[in-house]
Amino acid sequence: MESHHLHHLLMDLVRSAGVALMDRVSPEHPVSPSQLFALHELDGGTGLSQRELAELLGLEKSTVSRLVADLESDGLLVRERDPANRRLYRLQITDEGRRLHRRMGANLHERYLGWIAAMTEDERDGLAKGLPALVRAMRADPPGE
Repeated sequence: MESHHLHHLLMDLVRSAGVALMDRVSPEHPVSPSQLFALHELDGGTGLSQRELAELLGLEKSTVSRLVADLESDGLLVRERDPANRRLYRLQITDEGRRLHRRMGANLHERYLGWIAAMTEDERDGLAKGLPALVRAMRADPPGE
């Protein structure tokens, strides 16, 4: 497949994924993709510092600071002093944040099942083979390096 065609397919995938994450996933409580990924990282853990969350999300500290402030004002996370280091705060997902994350995850999974069902077996096999290679290549070339 020529690189120009693959480039357009990847751009369309990124655009479509952004729409899929946001359009019908949580209409009653819209969140950005970065906020959804932050909730995902915080759900099930023991809390993260803003620096740790920034590293996990691959975002600048200032971006994560605004993201955390928005999630906190929406009641989806709280900042709590780290008992081991009182100078640091730990970000904790709230019960409402956990419910929203789980609801959005279930909605996305339902949509995923529909997308996969619309593909042929050969297409699913090709995706299962090619997608891990793409993710591996992308992780080997992180942004800003």
